[in-house]
Amino acid sequence: MTRIGIIALALALAGCGGRTALAPKAGDAPPPKPAAAATAPTPDQLMTPTTQSRPERNDELLRRSEERQDDHFDLPPPG
Repeated sequence: MTRIGIIALALALAGCGGRTALAPKAGDAPPPKPAAAATAPTPDQLMTPTTQSRPERNDELLRRSEERQDDHFDLPPPG
């Protein structure tokens, strides 16, 4: 086996480890409670993306033609 094959095999084996539940390391404190929150969030809540970080798509189709309103800032390019 070549060196590249050995490295590829080592990387492939390293990537197939088991998954465990999220928990802070021994001796580490969990993240502090946000100032406005009543309780500290759980690890699952911390890992769930918010709507701000993953907004929903708006796939609503245009149902009828509507004339655009006049836009005073839509100017032609100079020159």
